[in-house]
Amino acid sequence: MSLPASLPITGFRRRLAPVAGAALLTIACSGQAQEPSAAPFTVTPVADFDAPWAMTFLPDGRMLVTEKAGQILLVAADGSARTALAGVPAVATGGQGGMHDVVLHPRFAANRLVYFSYVEQNDAGAKGVVLARGRLEEAGTPRLDKVEVIFRATPYVEGNGHFSGRIAFAPDGKLFFTNGERQKFDPAQDPAATLGKVLRLNDDGTPAKGNPLAAKGFHPAVWSYGHRNLLGLAFDARGNLWQQEMGPKGGDEVNLVLPGRNYGYPRVSNGDHYDGRDIPDHQPGDGFEAPKVWWNPAISPGGLIAYSGRMWPEWRGDLFIGGLSSKALIRVDVDGTNAQKGSQWDMGARIREVEEGPDGALWLLEDGAQGSQGRLLRLTRR
Repeated sequence: MSLPASLPITGFRRRLAPVAGAALLTIACSGQAQEPSAAPFTVTPVADFDAPWAMTFLPDGRMLVTEKAGQILLVAADGSARTALAGVPAVATGGQGGMHDVVLHPRFAANRLVYFSYVEQNDAGAKGVVLARGRLEEAGTPRLDKVEVIFRATPYVEGNGHFSGRIAFAPDGKLFFTNGERQKFDPAQDPAATLGKVLRLNDDGTPAKGNPLAAKGFHPAVWSYGHRNLLGLAFDARGNLWQQEMGPKGGDEVNLVLPGRNYGYPRVSNGDHYDGRDIPDHQPGDGFEAPKVWWNPAISPGGLIAYSGRMWPEWRGDLFIGGLSSKALIRVDVDGTNAQKGSQWDMGARIREVEEGPDGALWLLEDGAQGSQGRLLRLTRR
């Protein structure tokens, strides 16, 4: 099965027309239509999962896949077999909450440490996202051993939205972790809260030394602030940290994350509140760090990777984003610390996660509502 490519679609109208058993995406702009070439990949369904959220590859090509209901699955490289890991703690599900991200420690081959995030509920009924780690053991029943929570978002609040919980290791081994603003707006600008922030930690979950805002009264883990719902986080080969987040009504963003910067939410955004209230747009000189790329109408970004270029050298260093409401795979063209919209391909389903395989193939997880199936797809060069 192959799927078609499109041009960047901001402000465009889209329609699907059948061509030789596949869907061709036609772009209409200013009364003129263009037919893009076919997508440069073949899509192979590999396996089905129950509302999957994230995945990562083990050194031998097998995968760890999280399911929102609370499982971490050890999956064969070809998807033919899977085992639910024992030792995984109970998670609080509901709304956007559940089991979220999973990544390996940079020295996984030596220490077998797996880092994962999930939503927890306290005795008062408030919820927050936590960062945990455990040692992957495969003798006997595959399991996570010596699981420990190493960081908790603060404060816990009521509600079921905007937990975030993406994890990325920097080239120097520091650990970056995202906390969403939990649909509460103001915590993104609150120095004492970790909500609406990118955090920089040691690999044991303690705040890293040298975080730029600690001396100004911020929580000592805060690296940047003024974020909304941060659902993608990735370092590129040059060590630049890229992040994408869902804006309000419109205004989805890709940001270059810089230390100590304020990204503006909820004081500025290129979208507006869902109740119709205006939010001032980003403007030069307003004191806030503007996004490198933004979308209005929204794409509802899911996962994010910075691509190595092993299978598609022409895309080396570009970003790939899963689109939820847009049901798309989206490429952002990166040139150093600058970025612009690239291609967008209609995938016909909500894309929650994007990952790169050992050979440079692209792997996607369809979202799937909890209790329904989301496919694992492998994209290879045509």
